[in-house]
Amino acid sequence: MMDRAALQVILLGMFLMSATSDPVKKKKNVDIYSFYINSTVTSRYATTVITSRVANTLNESQEIQFEVKIPKNAFISKFRMTIEGKTYDGVVKEKEAAQQQYNQAVSRGQSAGLVKSVGRTLEDFKTSVTVSAFSKVTFELTYEELLKRRLGKYELLINAQPMQPVADFKIDVHIQEKPGISFLEVKGDLSTGDLANAIKTTRADKDFQVWVTFYPTQDQQTKCKSCGENGLNGDLLITYDVERQNPKGEIMVSKGYFVHYFAPSDVPRISKNVVFIIDRSGSMSGRKIKQTRLALLKILSDLDEDDHFGLITFDSEVSLWKRELLRATEANLENAKSFVKEIRDRGATDINAAVLAGVDMINRHPREGTASILILLTDGDPTTGETNIEKIMSNVKKAIGNKFPLYCLGFGYDVNFDFLTKMSLENSGVARRIYEDSDADLQLQGFYEEVAVPLLTDIQLKYPGGTNLTKTSFSLYFNGSEIVVSGQITDNSVESFTTEVIAVSKGSNVTYQDTIMTKDPSDVPPENENFMQRLWAYLTVKQLLDRQVLLKGQEKEDEKKEALKLSLKYQFVTTLTSMVVTKPQEGEVEVANKPKEGKGGDGYTADVDSDDDDSVINHHPAQRAFLLHSVPMDYPAAMDYSDAMDYSVMIHHPLPTYGSPTIHTTTPPAVQVHSNRFLLPVVGQSKPLCFDVPLPHKLRLLQDSASEFSMNGESLSENHGFHQIAIHYKTNHHLIISTKSISYHNGQDKVEILWGQELTQHNTDGVSLVVLENEMNVTMGNIGVVIISHKKDGVKFLWPAIWEHPKDVNLTGVLGKSDISYVKTEGSQTPTLKMKDKEVKTYLETVSDYRFHSTPVQECWLVPFQAVMEAEISDFTVTQL
Repeated sequence: MMDRAALQVILLGMFLMSATSDPVKKKKNVDIYSFYINSTVTSRYATTVITSRVANTLNESQEIQFEVKIPKNAFISKFRMTIEGKTYDGVVKEKEAAQQQYNQAVSRGQSAGLVKSVGRTLEDFKTSVTVSAFSKVTFELTYEELLKRRLGKYELLINAQPMQPVADFKIDVHIQEKPGISFLEVKGDLSTGDLANAIKTTRADKDFQVWVTFYPTQDQQTKCKSCGENGLNGDLLITYDVERQNPKGEIMVSKGYFVHYFAPSDVPRISKNVVFIIDRSGSMSGRKIKQTRLALLKILSDLDEDDHFGLITFDSEVSLWKRELLRATEANLENAKSFVKEIRDRGATDINAAVLAGVDMINRHPREGTASILILLTDGDPTTGETNIEKIMSNVKKAIGNKFPLYCLGFGYDVNFDFLTKMSLENSGVARRIYEDSDADLQLQGFYEEVAVPLLTDIQLKYPGGTNLTKTSFSLYFNGSEIVVSGQITDNSVESFTTEVIAVSKGSNVTYQDTIMTKDPSDVPPENENFMQRLWAYLTVKQLLDRQVLLKGQEKEDEKKEALKLSLKYQFVTTLTSMVVTKPQEGEVEVANKPKEGKGGDGYTADVDSDDDDSVINHHPAQRAFLLHSVPMDYPAAMDYSDAMDYSVMIHHPLPTYGSPTIHTTTPPAVQVHSNRFLLPVVGQSKPLCFDVPLPHKLRLLQDSASEFSMNGESLSENHGFHQIAIHYKTNHHLIISTKSISYHNGQDKVEILWGQELTQHNTDGVSLVVLENEMNVTMGNIGVVIISHKKDGVKFLWPAIWEHPKDVNLTGVLGKSDISYVKTEGSQTPTLKMKDKEVKTYLETVSDYRFHSTPVQECWLVPFQAVMEAEISDFTVTQL
């Protein structure tokens, strides 16, 4: 019996081999002879241009790939390819218009999708183009971002991974700050070891300007700590801050636009009332709860003595350490630490009752001249008490009443982060994802440090003569942060511009007022003189998109239209727009979408034309049908692509029909049809087949009559996947798996297991059950299957796959099909496959493979159920699980 962990290692090895062996082979015939990254930062607004010049050294055409990583907060604003003197520019369009152009290209089997999320801070931009023999191509990508001040510094992150040593490699960074640069530090993987010698920092003009250059030799590019024979692979992180001699802030005016940076530090700190609301439900078991305890112990040590604090833990019950807020004395802190050390995971998740208890604790102990803060840490959805998300948000908003902010920390990827984001924004706070990693405790501490020292409350910024202002009202200002407001000046002929800030400092009102002369000569170089207009547009679009989760009705539509208008005007790739890239190969089109923070961090707007994902499928131990998910099907023009698969490209054509040698078609359904989609790898073909089964259904998924093994699944009409799967073996082994629990009977004993517990194993009579956090491995006799528990949009569902069986076993059922083949018919305008002497109309579809936790995107030929299974769906339905 193959060990599951060993199988995963083998699968990973197969994937890496398939994903890297081909590019490595090509790389010898591809010469990146120049790679430049040029980043210009003017008053915190960074514009970065990546230029890669590549030569095809083969005596034949070949595909050349361009792949770079950019910060998640950035907007791509320009992309172009220059081939043999001709330039191909990417054009930013409204998402729907871009999708229509893409639809025309996808029917020709061409690739789609250029951007996906990778990790915590970066997105991956990836495309490729065919270049003729001995020809060259230049790729140029531009992205823009407003650097945000955290803990007293700005961070400019630049990633470099050219995948081969480059003869002419340069990173040039030019930072210009009118008040002067107080400190600057260069860190990151690319600043260690021998590479440190390739970094040069130059200051000029009384520290108003700094140049950082990084020019490593080819030899240095292969011998550094994070490098290898494939060259550089890492980040350059430049951190800095500016001089702050004027507590009224820094004001800049240029061409009818202004920006005001407000970050006073000469203000006494305000003592705070902070309540920590900690999820201790069963899903917090293991490393999560341990890291939460570690972080809380450190945070408690950092409280100031005049702070007051409270601790609330919750599962299905809410527990208060003390009913009232206590002062952070040494004795109280020691008692609190003892309480924290005993926090254990258990039970369900009652978010509503826990947050309301925190609000009540603060409301019962008002302290004049202080700042109150609620911090919620949870890793899941509300599962008990009040579970209606809209009702919870209404309850919390009413209870807080705009008196203090709520900060929501979402632990891991199972949490409903959209819910936490909306609830935070409704209550003047922010949501932050805590990544489930070895440094999660440091992430928690880092967030607390950002809100540890409140300096001002109830901040209002006013600009007489200003219009189209970005956000001007803030509940709290923390030491080490910065408030940025930008807008337009209504009268360009005015000679002065005045700003006024009104806030509360330790219970008393304070006012900051400043006036600058608008006719003073600008310190901004001519090549950057439009930066302020673009900064205003960037900040406006960001804030409009953030507000979308709070608005409804006409107001929401109006602000969405304004965000779209600005995105198109300034050519920003946002969640409302896509960049259409037209290639020289017969008008081939790709579409770049802004990824959404999703499961595993991946927006999965992937380059689906590559064979990488196919390789994972084709090397699976059992090359049979596997379950995929299909969103509701309708005409493509009627689809709302903005939310489809976390902004990945999802195309759904009318369902093709199965016919005899004469091709027949049917009228597409007039109503939306919800269905589960199954994937069927085909030996010798890079693209698998896929077919749909309408919901709801009770299906015979897998059966081996010889060993008396069967697996059935039940789906619901409103959900993807299966909500219940039953596995039977011989006459006395029965396993029922639901989204909430697992029940196993062997004729005598009954075992009950809950998802999310510690590793659980059960072995008896040729049956092996291994339950991980969100995965169950089942072996009965000589057949092994894996059931993965997923959560999407707050809904849990199950996904089955075969992972082991002898070759001579004759499996039947929806997942049991294996003897299938097809040939793509050439010359037809409509894609057609020939299957067992029958022609079948088909379409290329992009779907997500839920057999894997990471849900990779896969492209397949969609065909009718009958064409693959040679039977009707009714032949595979069961009356009972």
